[in-house]
Amino acid sequence: MTSPFKAGIYAAVADLLLILAFAAIGREAHARGDIIGGAFTTAWPFLAGAAIGWIALRAWRSPLVLWPSGVGIWIGAVIVGMLLRAATGQTVVLAFVIVALISLGVFLLGYRAVTALVIRMSRRRQRRA
Repeated sequence: MTSPFKAGIYAAVADLLLILAFAAIGREAHARGDIIGGAFTTAWPFLAGAAIGWIALRAWRSPLVLWPSGVGIWIGAVIVGMLLRAATGQTVVLAFVIVALISLGVFLLGYRAVTALVIRMSRRRQRRA
């Protein structure tokens, strides 16, 4: 079994990488060049929002649960991310908000849901043995 500290590190790194992947996919889809540097430019507001979600919820205590950690980090990433984008003159249009909400939801909640399922199945197998 993974220690709570390690689980927190794994979840934080997964969140970071998935938000960067979201930004890189978006940059590539819109042929905006400089995918690596551009991905960081696109991602930083969402990363800041996710970090605020982590801190506000103290998500490190149970980083892999869907509620409240996963949902709070997801909503924090989107809401704070969009507010920071608006404050810094980056594009914030309804279509992008919807895409970010759905994509980051699938990414940030999806791996947590899969992890919960794997843990639940593992515990069932251990009880049977």
